[in-house]
Amino acid sequence: MHFSGFHPVTRDWFEHTLGQPTPAQQEAWPAIQSGKHTLIAAPTGSGKTLAAFYVAIDRLVQASLANTLDAVTRIIYVSPLKALSNDIQRNLQGPLEGICERLREQGYAGIDIRVAVRTGDTSQYERQQMLKNPPHILVTTPESLYLLLTSRGGRNILAAADTLIIDEIHAMLGDKRGAHLALSVERLEQLTGNRLQRIGLSATQKPIESVARYLVGSHQVRRDGSADCVIVDSGHRKSLDISLEVPGSPLSALMSNEVWEELYERLVALVESHDTTLIFVNTRRLAERLALSLGERIGEDAISSHHGSMSKQHRFEAEQKLKAGQLRVLVATASMELGIDIGSVNLVVQFSSPKSISAFLQRVGRSGHQVGGVPKGILFPLTRDDLVECTALIDSVHRGELDALCFPINPWTSCPSISSPKPAPMTVTRKACVLMTCSACIAVPGPIAISPARNSTSSC
Repeated sequence: MHFSGFHPVTRDWFEHTLGQPTPAQQEAWPAIQSGKHTLIAAPTGSGKTLAAFYVAIDRLVQASLANTLDAVTRIIYVSPLKALSNDIQRNLQGPLEGICERLREQGYAGIDIRVAVRTGDTSQYERQQMLKNPPHILVTTPESLYLLLTSRGGRNILAAADTLIIDEIHAMLGDKRGAHLALSVERLEQLTGNRLQRIGLSATQKPIESVARYLVGSHQVRRDGSADCVIVDSGHRKSLDISLEVPGSPLSALMSNEVWEELYERLVALVESHDTTLIFVNTRRLAERLALSLGERIGEDAISSHHGSMSKQHRFEAEQKLKAGQLRVLVATASMELGIDIGSVNLVVQFSSPKSISAFLQRVGRSGHQVGGVPKGILFPLTRDDLVECTALIDSVHRGELDALCFPINPWTSCPSISSPKPAPMTVTRKACVLMTCSACIAVPGPIAISPARNSTSSC
């Protein structure tokens, strides 16, 4: 019953590799198979990403076996982090290779389903290869999606897309990045000329009805204010092993050397009692400081740092060493926060309050990140004020609270050159609409009547 509509081979691979589907997968699959917009909310490690991709992969497999799979991009996956994009590409190869092997075992013809990543780290050679031979599944970020929509070659790649998956959707709401992505999604649907199935994924969404409206767009909201979308809400609560630790020396407004030494000693003890430890900090400077200090105590080969200012190669090597068990400790910023499969992490340590309940849950969720796993995390406050905030944070987690997302209203009006106290509907050309989508002017405060501009090749 759970695998109704799936090809026997893809069903066989899932049952032999993963066993039974999780509740979130069981509830989401019928909605996705029917072509409905779907928003999935489930705890970390509950198979949300595979819930979306499994249906998409099955569609590609069935189309390939029926000789109807063209060399075009059908599925676009958008993630907020470059590291998460690279991780998703690697994790997709496993199911695809496993399904291909079972197809050969059962006498079917081989299939060629391609996956590619397009982010700021993608080399020029790889970008040219995508233009010549588009992938069936494109993994990208909001910014790279926007850039693809502004180039002729990029639009050729995206023109045949029929499914859009937005992972960790909560991380792109509440600021202008989310407004910018919403505009790109509408441009993408207009480019394809067809209804684009939208699938949103996240473990921390509140209020989930507002997230659903964001996912489908204002033109797909019913008169009663509800979104034309199936909401699969498995909750965000999960068994957690979390605690708050303070040093023996009293905390003050600033961290003293004495307190730092105590924290280093405690960290060394935690690292030695766990196979793999992931330490989160809020600044890149602190990440480097901790990595250096701990490296002097446990060995430089056993620890590495990870943040957005590092080169692509350094970040990739740190991720692979951690996944392979070659690192005892990784000190990271938010660059490792969301959904990344980094292997078996036994403990997550958070230095100072991450400033939100959702961020703390996402970070602690990097440990025990598998179905049935129990995340373990320790929160270390660094100052007296931080202690108060950390105490409130732990209490909120125990009570099952979540941060409420605040959506920006008319975010484009913050641009001083065009802000107006009473924005009114405008009539703009397609070219002007494209030019308005800058980092400071990324959403439009009301209906826009778009008229075609002469000698304009941009697609809005």
